Amino acid sequence: MGRMQTHPTRYPTDLTDEEWDQLESLVPAPKSGRGRRGRPPKLDRRSLLNAIFYVVRSGCAWRLLPSDFGPWQTVYGYFRTWSQDWTWTFIHDVLRDCVRKTEGRQVAPTAAIVDSQSVKTPDQAGERGYDAGKKISGRKRPVAVDCLGLILALLITPAAVQDRDAARPLIRALVGMYGRLQLIWADGAYLGALVTWVKQLRPFGKLRLEVVRRCDHGKGFQVLPRRWVVERTFGWLFKSRRLCRDYEVRLDHSEAMIRICMIRIMVRRLAAR
Repeated sequence: MGRMQTHPTRYPTDLTDEEWDQLESLVPAPKSGRGRRGRPPKLDRRSLLNAIFYVVRSGCAWRLLPSDFGPWQTVYGYFRTWSQDWTWTFIHDVLRDCVRKTEGRQVAPTAAIVDSQSVKTPDQAGERGYDAGKKISGRKRPVAVDCLGLILALLITPAAVQDRDAARPLIRALVGMYGRLQLIWADGAYLGALVTWVKQLRPFGKLRLEVVRRCDHGKGFQVLPRRWVVERTFGWLFKSRRLCRDYEVRLDHSEAMIRICMIRIMVRRLAAR
C-alpha cells in the first residue's frame, strides 16, 4: 500500500507510543479502496485517531481540522463509519474491561450508578427537546456508570424526556448486558414505580434500585454517597469542548463522541500504569 503518511505537527491530544500500544490491536485497518487497484489510504490508523481526538477535545468543526491531519473528509468518513459499525463501542468496552482488571475488579460489575445530563444543542442539530427542570433546549444523556465512573450503558434522548422514562430502556439494556448486577443507585428523580419495575426485571434475583436522597436540612452543594461518581464522569465529559454542547445531527454520532472521550481517558490511564 506504500508508505503511510503521518501529520508533522505534534498536538497535546496526540497519542503517545505507550497509549498507541493499548489501541493498535483494536483499531480496524483503513480501507484501501475497491479491489486491488484502489487508492492507498492517505492516513494511517494512529493519525486518524489523533485527528478525531483533536476534534473531540478542542471542539472544532470537522471542516476546521488543521490541514496537517490530512483531508477532513477522510477523517470524518472514518468517524462516521466507525460510529455505524460499532467500532467505537467495541474499543470502548474492551478498554473499560481492561481498566477494571487493572483496578483489581471483576470485568462484570455488581453495582451501577444511573443519572442523566442535559446539554444544549444548536438549531441545526436535529432531534431535540426542552428540559423544563433545567431550562435547557437540547438533548439528555442518560448514563449508567460503574463504581470507577466508567460508562456501562448510554442513551441519547431529547431533553424533554423525563429521567424515569429514559431510565427504563437504559436499565433494561444494562441488566441484559451484566448478569451479575445486583444494585443500582440513583437520585430522587427516579423514585416511584421505577423502583418496583427494576425489581420485576429479576423477580427471583437480588437486583434492586436504591435511591440516594439529598438531605433536606443541608444547604448549598452536597457530596452525596455514590452519586458523586457519575457527577465526576459528567465532569470528565465537559473537559472535551465538543461535548459541552451536542452539535451532532445523528444520535449515534452523539453517543460516539462520548465514547471517544472516554476511550482517550482510559487509554491514558492504562498507559500510565
